[in-house]
Amino acid sequence: MARELKVLNALDAAKTQWYHFTAIVIAGMGFFTDAYDLFSISLVTKLLGRIYYFNPSSKTPGSLPPNVSAAVNGVAFCGTLAGQLFFGWLGDKMGRKKVYGMTLMLMVICCLASGLSFGSTPKGVMATLCFFRFWLGFGIGGDYPLSATIMSEYANKRTRGAFIAAVFAMQGFGNLTGGIVAIIISSAFKARFDAPAYKDDPAGSTVPQADYAWRIVLMFGAIPALLTYYWRMKMPETARYTALVAKNAKQAASDMTQVLNVEIVEEPEQAEELAKREQFGLFSRQFAKRHGLHLLGTTVCWFLLDIAFYSQNLFQKDIYTAVNWLPKADTMNALEEMFKISRAQTLVALCGTIPGYWFTVFFIDIIGRFVIQLGGFFFMTVFMLGLAIPYHHWTTPGHHIGFIVMYAFTFFFANFGPNSTTFIVPAEIFPARLRSTCHGISAAAGKAGAIIGSFGFLYAAQSTDPTQTDAGYPPGIGVRNSLFVLAGCNVAGFFFTFLVPESKGKSLEELSGENEDEEAETSAAADYRTAPAPPA
Repeated sequence: MARELKVLNALDAAKTQWYHFTAIVIAGMGFFTDAYDLFSISLVTKLLGRIYYFNPSSKTPGSLPPNVSAAVNGVAFCGTLAGQLFFGWLGDKMGRKKVYGMTLMLMVICCLASGLSFGSTPKGVMATLCFFRFWLGFGIGGDYPLSATIMSEYANKRTRGAFIAAVFAMQGFGNLTGGIVAIIISSAFKARFDAPAYKDDPAGSTVPQADYAWRIVLMFGAIPALLTYYWRMKMPETARYTALVAKNAKQAASDMTQVLNVEIVEEPEQAEELAKREQFGLFSRQFAKRHGLHLLGTTVCWFLLDIAFYSQNLFQKDIYTAVNWLPKADTMNALEEMFKISRAQTLVALCGTIPGYWFTVFFIDIIGRFVIQLGGFFFMTVFMLGLAIPYHHWTTPGHHIGFIVMYAFTFFFANFGPNSTTFIVPAEIFPARLRSTCHGISAAAGKAGAIIGSFGFLYAAQSTDPTQTDAGYPPGIGVRNSLFVLAGCNVAGFFFTFLVPESKGKSLEELSGENEDEEAETSAAADYRTAPAPPA
């Protein structure tokens, strides 16, 4: 039986060792790169608008039209959704390690290509950017199920939650690094190629050299991915995949003997017994009975969370303006605006995003996934209602500090809450042969929510007054009503959390029920042997 395999018992009981931290860094650097690539585009979209959509007769700087802005910002999310489904499935078919290298090389190539363009016309540049960012997102999508699955299968059961959370927390550092790189690049270009503000000289406010700045920022994401590639290729396949899916317990024991520095010799009888076991598929009745509600819980919770999480940019621009992080666009030149946007994003990452992730790392194996996710959804609801109900109060002069505090707490409890746990739990509760697939399905549902949150609510949050909408947008339901809808999403997420089991302190085989197959068959056979013979 799975639980009697010595290699799996050794992994579950292993003391925290250097290889655990190596695995965190190797998997985490993928997530570092993912976050850098996904969020760095928001640092340069204003600059792209000034460069490629400049209108000499306009009193305001050029900006991306709504449809172009939606495409540039959202195409990577679409690629990520497709990549999560495809590479999640492929990770269960071919093995985690083989597919892990593919995703990383795809990210490196598309990162570099994103900074290039066919021609210099707006249409050519944007089409090129969107094409390569889709495939960049496709590679990033593969990193979600594979990194989570690899870390869960390498970890011991006592600290598994913290290890997977630490991988996910590298997103915060990727986000922070994107802001820092953009600050350095914009500062260097601004110092070398100074320019007047837009209101003083519209054409001269954007120097030709600014066209290199955004390209360098996007292409920089290839560096951490390249540095990680060698170490990813050196990692052995996870023992759980080798033993439970490839059914080669002897090879799994040999691989983990080197990793754990402990001699593990698998008994041939157990390995043969394992190789004979029948395995049910994703669309089987057994899967629906054992894990159907679990999969519904993980997908719906991630979907609802990402609607709320990614729509928080609804009021990000209000915050930046309120605390004077962003002056009016026409009072700055192009590179100065890029610098100030990057500075604001960096401060948000440093003060709101990163602390929430690391609270999860420190507390998840103490208070459990279930409590953190419930608490996160609850407090996100509270703080969103706290923003929505007195919305007019918060947006009047003199009350901006309270607005910022409420906003920061919403972000904090998203990260010390469902934004982390929705990533962790699907990597723990499903069988090894379907673990990567089910994580990919759950993550793809999240990205569908992210697309709705980022773009659906960008339109929904527009003023009901046609004269007050942003350029190019139709009237919407307003920010206040949008916040009420988002609070409702959090309430729904709170209740769907009850479909997901607590996984703290349990082995992966215990959670997935992979031991029960054999136990049920053994029990049924014993009952049959001991049952009285039917009358003649």
